[in-house]
Amino acid sequence: MSTSATTTPSGTARRRWWGRQPIGSLLALPYVVFVVAVFAYPLGFAVWIAFHDYFFTAPGVEVPKPFVGLDNFAAVLTDPQVLDAFRNIGVFLVINVPLTVVLSMVLATALDRGVRWAAAYRVAFYVPYLTASVSLVGVWLLLFSSRGLVNTVLGPLAPDPSWLVSSSLAMPTIALYVTWKQLGFYILLYLAALQNVPRELHESAETDGANAWQRFWAVTVPGVRTTTVLVLVLAIITGANLFTEPYLLTNGGGPDGASVTPVLLIYQRGIQQQNPDTAAAIGLLLVVVVGLLSLAANRITRER
Repeated sequence: MSTSATTTPSGTARRRWWGRQPIGSLLALPYVVFVVAVFAYPLGFAVWIAFHDYFFTAPGVEVPKPFVGLDNFAAVLTDPQVLDAFRNIGVFLVINVPLTVVLSMVLATALDRGVRWAAAYRVAFYVPYLTASVSLVGVWLLLFSSRGLVNTVLGPLAPDPSWLVSSSLAMPTIALYVTWKQLGFYILLYLAALQNVPRELHESAETDGANAWQRFWAVTVPGVRTTTVLVLVLAIITGANLFTEPYLLTNGGGPDGASVTPVLLIYQRGIQQQNPDTAAAIGLLLVVVVGLLSLAANRITRER
């Protein structure tokens, strides 16, 4: 004689709430609280601020903060400084993202094929990523100052004004610095992806007479396509949130705002100038722009 277990309504509701493994849901609860407290709540509060005439007040002082609709966004979109900041980050991404993808893929392929001193190269590529930005910025300031090593080597070919004080060279120089600093992380991603590309494909292509470049283009590039999408998205998100490098290298976005980024402008408007409503509007616009760029990069890469 067999009996079938019945589920009470309270048990069904409990299972729907906690899932099939209540202990797993319980263990995940601290992380959910962390995400809500650190990401979800600040984002929701920023959205609320962006649609209100919000300003900081003394603790305990209640002042009306009326709803203003899209007024903050209209003010931001007609602000030349905001438009310049987005144009600056566009210049940065145009330089940084292609360099990051190409260099990290090529260098990872070279390391995967067993070049001499491969272990030393891996450490050398990864050390800048682990090193604090403040110390690296100090080195780059010495290298690219008007009397730095780079200008000394270039001699009469050195730009005047120098790299970080030139309106046209400041952001490209920052893009090169960030590419160099972040390269080790993306090389590791590609190295992990290359381990999953079957060696038989390379051997078969070599047997068919393909040279090294043809094998790279026909076997390696398609084999790491998923990682390329990840690198593209991460590079776009990281570059769009640029703050530390222009703040330290160009003394807060100089010269004449040529290296101001949206995140740096959010800090200036929200903290220094006490205008959190317009700062929140800039932040939401940045979220939308980064989301659209990431989706476009994902779709284009997968289609190709």
